[in-house]
Parts: sequence; C-alpha cells; structure tokens
Amino acid sequence: MPSHGSLTKAGKVRNATPKMPKKERHKEVPRVRNRIEYEKRVVKAKQAKQAVPAR
Repeated sequence: MPSHGSLTKAGKVRNATPKMPKKERHKEVPRVRNRIEYEKRVVKAKQAKQAVPAR
C-alpha cells in the first residue's frame, strides 16, 4: 500500500509551530446549566405569553 508522501516529511509543520499555552475553559456544572436552559425555555416563554395583551 503506497503512502501519501515520504516519511521524512512527517510532522514538519506541527513541530515548526510555536507551542501555545492552553486556554482556561470553564463550563457550568450540568445542574446549573440545565436550570439556566430551563429558565430560558419555559419560564421566560411563559412570561412573554403573559405580556401579550388579549384581544
């Protein structure tokens, strides 16, 4: 099975790029994230329906 390019060229670009420090990523705890999504989906939608004047 032929390879795509010679093995002498493998990893040249990756080794040439400067090493960057990892970014600190923060996700909420799933319980908190689910509560926020629930409020967006249910509670705020209910408030928006109540704010519409009845005809």
